[in-house]
Amino acid sequence: MSNSTRGISYEEPLSFERSRPGRRGVDLPPLDVPEVDAAALLGEALRTEPAILPELSEMDVVRHFTRLSTWNAAVDLGLYPLGSCTMKYNPKLNEQVARFPGLALAHPHAPAEDVQGLLELMFKLEKQLATVSGMARVSLQPAAGAQGELAGVMMIRAYHESRGDTRRRKVLIPDSAHGTNPASAALNGYDVVAVPSGDDGLLHPEAVEAVMTDEVAALMVTNPNTLGLFETHIARICEIVHSGGGMVYGDGANLNALLGLSRPGDMGIDVMHFNLHKTFSTPHGGGGPGAGPVGVVDALVPFLPVPIVERTEAGKYRWDEDRPQTIGRLHGNHGNVGMMVRAYAYILSLGADGLRRSAEMAVLNANYLLARLSEHYHVPFPGTVMHECVLSDRGLADTGITTLDVAKRLIDHGYHPPTIYFPLIVPGALMIEPTESEDMEGLDRFADTMIEIAREAHDDPEALRAAPQRTRLTRLDETRAARKPILRWLPPDDS
Repeated sequence: MSNSTRGISYEEPLSFERSRPGRRGVDLPPLDVPEVDAAALLGEALRTEPAILPELSEMDVVRHFTRLSTWNAAVDLGLYPLGSCTMKYNPKLNEQVARFPGLALAHPHAPAEDVQGLLELMFKLEKQLATVSGMARVSLQPAAGAQGELAGVMMIRAYHESRGDTRRRKVLIPDSAHGTNPASAALNGYDVVAVPSGDDGLLHPEAVEAVMTDEVAALMVTNPNTLGLFETHIARICEIVHSGGGMVYGDGANLNALLGLSRPGDMGIDVMHFNLHKTFSTPHGGGGPGAGPVGVVDALVPFLPVPIVERTEAGKYRWDEDRPQTIGRLHGNHGNVGMMVRAYAYILSLGADGLRRSAEMAVLNANYLLARLSEHYHVPFPGTVMHECVLSDRGLADTGITTLDVAKRLIDHGYHPPTIYFPLIVPGALMIEPTESEDMEGLDRFADTMIEIAREAHDDPEALRAAPQRTRLTRLDETRAARKPILRWLPPDDS
């Protein structure tokens, strides 16, 4: 098959097919240590046949991986409009700082006196996150937002149990929530009670009041919610939960819409996680690394995960693990420290005014795209949005074109598709988040492409059904790919 995009030909063979006997990319020097008896050392684990590996020159290897890199969508190549995931540009300054040897090469088991600079950075990052969120303390340990969620609900459970309040076995979750919310509640042994959104896409006090009982341990709420809407009743909703003896968990996935504008702690949130990779520009995707610090109000401070960094009276920094009510460690070390360094650099480089400006631009960009696209796609909840907007394929129903077809056609135009079919309360959802990174020209290019696809849906629907056509592989059987993934290269079947 011959196909190309961005000037790269796909006729060239891949790594194993390029292999030729005797080719070498490097000559290893002779051993400068004594040889060992491998059979005695490894026993039955010793391989008796050489591994089947490609034999390639250095040029072959470099061209192979460079070519592969151009097949991937990335924030460095263009707009990456995944709603709720916040795929923003990652400043290269942050990368340089994270590579400083004193930070990048610090061993997780190094004595505190040998890594004072790193501990100071972590201590100050915690204070910065507490300041922007209105929380009392923050643990940097969670290695992902979902783990931060899990830790937050664990602390809520520990809080109730410390008071002997064991009858609380339910967690309230809006029907627009991220899927990790009910998972975190269930993993903590709670029963999930879904709370319906109103016709305006918002959570209403009456709906919470109707299900709030003395069996409810917490409400988990995202603000702005997954429809991109600010929960205007959040203060009253928190009052209802608190008056019933429960606590309020704030899913901090969308904090990038609020930076410097409002603070979850001031709204009544008791515990929340931060996605450093969403709000504070650290890279993510492809399975990690992530970072999901969790912040709490005073009542939950005793239950924070350990260790946390404390400053002594002498101005030194130490690990504190002597916390009798802690929920314990979440993993072996201290989190994905490189992500903390990047977030700290981002916060320092922008400052308070810059963080606020980033939120304002994220909101402005989302509303600009919504204004341009609202005449061409159905808008399930009209009005001003925050950092992301949600459209649907309802306006294309007479063409037979679906959200999936639109997403696949975007690939032909060089864009990674937005989040699709989420939130679940919007049939055929297209969830678009431009972030503050994009300039007006980039937004217009994307909007023009979406408008062109809407026109195609009416004039040439078969072009959308056949998309993508400019990629190495065309449309896959996604159900089979998910259930029976092929995760490694297999040699051709010569039989």
